Amino acid sequence: MNIPALLAGLFSGILGSMGLGGGGILIIYLSLFTDTKPLTAQGTNLLFFIPIGILSLIIYSIKKQIKWKITLKIALFGIVGAVAGIFLADYIGGDITQKIFGSFLCIMGLTEIFKKQKA
Repeated sequence: MNIPALLAGLFSGILGSMGLGGGGILIIYLSLFTDTKPLTAQGTNLLFFIPIGILSLIIYSIKKQIKWKITLKIALFGIVGAVAGIFLADYIGGDITQKIFGSFLCIMGLTEIFKKQKA
């Protein structure tokens, strides 16, 4: 049994269902510990999140924690962006996408650390 893989799956699922970017953990695990190429890790991550997303969607919907009107509008443009992103990732390659991903994680982390809390 591969304990690191189980932990990566567990924490990716937890963070993903909370909307906190569980894909970051899964992509990092796949890239560093399984010698998976970056673009393959990204594709694997997307497949992993189909069942996680469906289950989370059902639960959030039951709890009435989804604003459907705005979500559907955003999703339409998200689909267009996803198609563009697939081609862009192939064009710029895995090494650059890894650097963009790492930079994005650092910026998000620093933003969260230094963000002022509302009173």
